[in-house]
Amino acid sequence: MNYFLKANKNLITYSLIIILIIPIFGINFLISFLGNILLILFLVPLLLLILVYLGFNSYKSKINTCSSCGAISLGLNTKCMNCGADLDDISKRNYLDKKPSESTIEVKAEEIK
Repeated sequence: MNYFLKANKNLITYSLIIILIIPIFGINFLISFLGNILLILFLVPLLLLILVYLGFNSYKSKINTCSSCGAISLGLNTKCMNCGADLDDISKRNYLDKKPSESTIEVKAEEIK
């Protein structure tokens, strides 16, 4: 009998806690408590994913590409670090107002011999 008590000490402890909690607070409390814990376990990773997504989009919006040399820089710079061109024109441009013909590159096909 002594061995049984030593081996199952945690089981007996948790059983006594449950036996005392159910009559005092009721089964409804226990179900809602477990439901809230599961809800937290699922919503915290979802919240972290949303924060990472928003941070990535914020970082992505600050990246500028130089129209002269094609170098990539953060939005903190006013001049291109590679060629010295002015980057303020790039950040002030509104890409939604451009016509599709202005933003496409014409490519001519050449025959390879």
